[in-house]
Amino acid sequence: MKLPKILIILFTFCFSQWASGQLTDLARLEYSFIPKTKSGDQYTRLRALVNYPIEFKKDNYLVIGAEYNRVLLNLEDNYPFNRELFESLNIIDLNIAYTFKASEFWRYGIKFNPRIASTLTEQITKDDIFLNGGVYTINDRTDDESAEKPYRLILGITYNSTAGVPYPLPFISYYRRVNEQWSFNAGVPKSNVKYYFNDKNMAQFFIGLDGYMANLQRPLDVNGKEVDNITMSVAVGGLGYEHRITDHIVLYVYSGYTVRFKNVLRNEDRDEVYELDNLNSYYLRTGLKFKI
Repeated sequence: MKLPKILIILFTFCFSQWASGQLTDLARLEYSFIPKTKSGDQYTRLRALVNYPIEFKKDNYLVIGAEYNRVLLNLEDNYPFNRELFESLNIIDLNIAYTFKASEFWRYGIKFNPRIASTLTEQITKDDIFLNGGVYTINDRTDDESAEKPYRLILGITYNSTAGVPYPLPFISYYRRVNEQWSFNAGVPKSNVKYYFNDKNMAQFFIGLDGYMANLQRPLDVNGKEVDNITMSVAVGGLGYEHRITDHIVLYVYSGYTVRFKNVLRNEDRDEVYELDNLNSYYLRTGLKFKI
């Protein structure tokens, strides 16, 4: 397998895990923007998410949710194809998850995540639909007064059809609150170190991945080769700030700089056909979330 395809597999897997971690958010509205200072191209993403937990019995929940992402590509550079065919992309997820508590500190969960990722310029076909999912185990000792160093460990096995590999992949995330002022989370696709000013204000340094993959319902011809998909992968680092407006509503702003930006047109086998502008730039993400 060629190295670029391996990188795409790792990226799409990591990005799906970032989405999987949002089940603590009952609702979210978000705006992301990457201006290209040395190029005419711009990237904007609008995101809305809602999850509804249904308690069957104590500590056992079925979570039904949905997420919509609208990606706007403002491509102003001189490209050898019709840019209007994918000026906007739509990513629609249905989230179905079940989680139950097995003991005082152990919880298990399973998630099924069908997705539509497409330009949606024509009728939806099987090429626009992707099936993702995973199983997870959580060892949560964050409220355990007997633990010398409280922590939360999440282990999982996931399957993501957009990753291009026919077998499950592992997931791991480790969180620890060091003291009243500091905590850290080590994992992929996001790691951070947080500083708590008080109960309502928090700052963090973060590194992470972001991006998308979508089907082009009207295939492009680029230099004699057919293009069927578009992918974007971003590795970014920076600073974030969160302000708790109420006990459950949080305003957040993340700003940073991309250390890797790759926007690629691909064929039906997901091989690279044409690379769009890949200059690194500033990154902004802000929004409101309603948390458990």
